[in-house]
Amino acid sequence: MKGFVFHGPGQSAWQDVPDPDVKEPTDAVVRVGVVTICGTDLHILKGDVPEVRPGTVLGHEAVGEIVEVGGDVRTVRPGDRVLVSCISACGRCRSCRDGSYGQCRGGGGWILGHLIDGAQAEYVRVPYADLSVHALPSAVESKDAVLLADIFPTSYEVGVLNGRVRPGDTVAVVGAGPVGLAAIATARLFAPERIVVVDLAASRLEAARRLGADAVADAREDPELLIADLTDGLGADVVIEAVGAPESFEMCTRMVRPGGHVANVGVHGRPVTLHLEDLWSKNVTITTGLVDTHSTPTLLRMAAAGRLPTAQLVTHTFPLDRMEEAYDVFARAAGAGALKVVLGEQSHEEVAVRAA
Repeated sequence: MKGFVFHGPGQSAWQDVPDPDVKEPTDAVVRVGVVTICGTDLHILKGDVPEVRPGTVLGHEAVGEIVEVGGDVRTVRPGDRVLVSCISACGRCRSCRDGSYGQCRGGGGWILGHLIDGAQAEYVRVPYADLSVHALPSAVESKDAVLLADIFPTSYEVGVLNGRVRPGDTVAVVGAGPVGLAAIATARLFAPERIVVVDLAASRLEAARRLGADAVADAREDPELLIADLTDGLGADVVIEAVGAPESFEMCTRMVRPGGHVANVGVHGRPVTLHLEDLWSKNVTITTGLVDTHSTPTLLRMAAAGRLPTAQLVTHTFPLDRMEEAYDVFARAAGAGALKVVLGEQSHEEVAVRAA
C-alpha cells in the first residue's frame, strides 16, 4: 500500500509501505477513506517530537471501513464505517479506568503516527479497537466525522473543559487555527458572555467571526489592551492557548484575570518562561493536557444532530495520493487560506477548494 512516511526533520514521502496486519487479538485493520493533517504532524516534520522514528507512517485522524478484526474485538466488525480516534486506549490500566485514555499505561495513548505507523495511508492497524474506533451514524459524513478524531475533542476537553468555561465568562482564544476555531464552537455551548480571538492571519480571524467570535484582534496590535478594555481592566476568565509558542503562552498569562484559568492546548517544541514573579499571588490555574477523547461519543451525537460546525472548518480537499501537496498547502496555511485539509473519497484529478 501507499503511506506518508517521515524520514527525519524536513524529510517525508508518499511511498510504498507494507500492508498492516492484525498483530494482537484486540487489533482492527481499517481501509482508510478520509484522513486529515494535524498541526502536530507539522511539529513532527520540524523535528519537535523526537520520539517519532524515521520510517514511521504519520497521521492520527481517519475515517474508514473495518476490513479485519482480531478475535477479542467485540464492538465493530468488517464492513462497519468507523472513526479512528487519535488516542488508543487499553481500557485496563489505572489511567484508562479513570477515563484518562491519553495517559494509557497499557500500550495505548497517542501512538498512531507517533510510536507506531499511523493513518495517513491506504490502510491502518488500530490497536485496542473496542475503545479506539467509533461506529459512525449514517447522518455524519466522513469528511465531517474526521474532525472529531482529534481537533474537536482536543479543543473541548483540553481547552473548554480544563478551562472551566462557564455562562457569562469572557473567553480569550489565542490562535485561530483549526483547534482554536473548534474551541470557539465548543466554548459557545456554555454560553459565555463574549469570546475574543487573537491571531496573526486576517483570514483566520474572519473564520473566527463566522464561527461565533464576538471580537477579534491581530496579535501584533496589543490584544491585551482589548481584553482589558472589554473587562474593565480585570482580564479574561478563561484564556485558551492554541498556538504552542513561548510568546503566545506568556501573552495568555498576562490576559487572564486573578482567579482565572489558562488552558494550554498548543504543542510546544521550545521552553516557555513561567513568570511566577507576576503570577504567584493571582490564584491563576494553568492546565496542560493531551486529549483523552472521552468526549468523542458525545461529540458524535452532537455532530449527528447538526450542533457542531464541522463543515465550516474544511477549506481544502485532496485525493489521498496528493498527500505531499496537501502538506504543502497546510504548512502555508495563512497564505493559502487553509483551515482544515481533508484527503480522500475523491476520484477526480484536480484539487477541490471549498470556500472558507
